[in-house]
Amino acid sequence: MALHLIKLCVGADSIRDLQDWIEERIAQKKKKKLPLEHIHTTRMFPTRAEELLEGGSLYWVIKGSIAARQKLLDIRQTKGKDGIKRCQLVLDLKLVPLSPRPRGPFQGWRYLKDQDTPPDLTRQGKGLTKLPEEMRRELRELGLL
Repeated sequence: MALHLIKLCVGADSIRDLQDWIEERIAQKKKKKLPLEHIHTTRMFPTRAEELLEGGSLYWVIKGSIAARQKLLDIRQTKGKDGIKRCQLVLDLKLVPLSPRPRGPFQGWRYLKDQDTPPDLTRQGKGLTKLPEEMRRELRELGLL
């Protein structure tokens, strides 16, 4: 059973915002001829890194809901210019929309057990991914999704 991380996606109002940000970062790396990896840097290194790399994902909380996930490809320890150790989460470029689930605010990241994750949106019907994200959110709030 996979172990995952959950983290607030600060600054993004939607999955589209996050996807645009990822694409922009990859385009910048391509221009600089850097490896085309999506890396999210965080301060703390997970003590359960091996478990996370056995099929785990990073689940993003956007506007109060667990909304999307990215598969964890690698976890690296690095040191910033300030000399402080940090953790680089190497993520798959593919952002997977989820059936949104409410989640309150928290700091940093948390572990998330496989049984506590919301399903991928495609599991509920392929047509749902074609609906605008705001409409999906409203339908969920009305109890229709």
